[in-house]
Amino acid sequence: MATTAQLKLDDKEYVLPVMVGTEGEKAIDTRKLRAETGYIAYDQGYGNTGSCESAITYLDGDNGILRHRGYPIEQLAQNSNFGETAYLIIYGELPNAAQRKAFGDLLRQHAAIEPQMQAIFQGYPKDAPPMAMLSSIVASLAAHNPHLATNDFEKDLKNFDLAAAMAISKIRTIGAMIYRYQHGLPYIPPKDIPFCDNFLHMMFSEVYKDYVAAPEISKAINTLLLLHADHEQNCSTSTVRMVGSSAANLFTSLSAGICALSGPLHGGANTAVMHMLQSIHDEHDDGTRFIAAAKSGGKSNRLMGFGHPVYRNFDPRAKIIGKACEDVLNKLGINDPLLAIARNLEQAALKDDYFISRKLYPNVDFYSGIIMRALGIPVNMFTVIFAIGRSPGWIANWREVAANPKGRIYRPRQIYSGPVKRDYLPMAQRG
Repeated sequence: MATTAQLKLDDKEYVLPVMVGTEGEKAIDTRKLRAETGYIAYDQGYGNTGSCESAITYLDGDNGILRHRGYPIEQLAQNSNFGETAYLIIYGELPNAAQRKAFGDLLRQHAAIEPQMQAIFQGYPKDAPPMAMLSSIVASLAAHNPHLATNDFEKDLKNFDLAAAMAISKIRTIGAMIYRYQHGLPYIPPKDIPFCDNFLHMMFSEVYKDYVAAPEISKAINTLLLLHADHEQNCSTSTVRMVGSSAANLFTSLSAGICALSGPLHGGANTAVMHMLQSIHDEHDDGTRFIAAAKSGGKSNRLMGFGHPVYRNFDPRAKIIGKACEDVLNKLGINDPLLAIARNLEQAALKDDYFISRKLYPNVDFYSGIIMRALGIPVNMFTVIFAIGRSPGWIANWREVAANPKGRIYRPRQIYSGPVKRDYLPMAQRG
């Protein structure tokens, strides 16, 4: 295997080191390119640029592989749970019994939202975008906990365990509170019950009657969160790392990640699935005409929840969440026309040669939207649920940045395409 690469510019050759990851990923190290040649590497959107070395998640889209700290996502989904997987992603190893208890204790002890923070909600309109509320309230955790958010890596890392557990637990509670606030419902405090059961309890309980989730429903939410816990250097994760590279504290960096996730091109896929299904229903179609139109090329831009920009084969998370989706629908026995359309589309994608040959399999966003609709979670809350699940990955990536003694602030370059130098004209001389 080559250890260097040769680059020829202006009749001069430069030798660039080659880096190889533990799974055989190869990269040309261009860190000294500008200093030695005067050139930069142009890569719009950073699609071919490695911005960091990370030991958290390995993703091989060509072969449908996703592993956290070396553990296949299939094994984690079958044997672990969201809390344990969060610990693994953040700390690098599966916890022993004592570590798992200590982490769980921190999550439970810091789940509640203090009265002074509850007052923040009253400043928002009832119809405020939930992700805008989530990002700003998470940012305010830095103001309410200044001892955990000093913007000094050394100090913040000393308090990292508490800050990390507080972030994971409170983001979940804030998400439930946003739902209740927008529906005119009072705050339901957390109980000493498992993480996902607690989330459902805080969302759906009545004032004098606690919501108790059926095992199938609790498991489905647990699976949904676990499958979203990290996904390598996506838009929001790289945003967290970029903001964190300035020595910004964990809460501020997480807020930035939430803002990135709020964009429809990143966190809006499962929402788009529901809009697609509603559109099909509004046209009095059971999905048959839509499938025919998609195959003919007429509406293909509306085929949401199929295929994936990273996975060229199949999304390994989709098979897992597809089973959870089936369990939930069977348990609830819901007669929903949108869910019936979704099942028709799913069957077509799994059996029709048109979809199979193009590798247009249902992805994780297709099934997650169906699960959340079946549970009564409104579409505008879908991305909030995504953010709750993704919080461990964001936290782990922030920690890698903060703990790197050789780290540097992220500062991409650009190719300037504006006007060349020109002289200022007084108003009277302007056309």
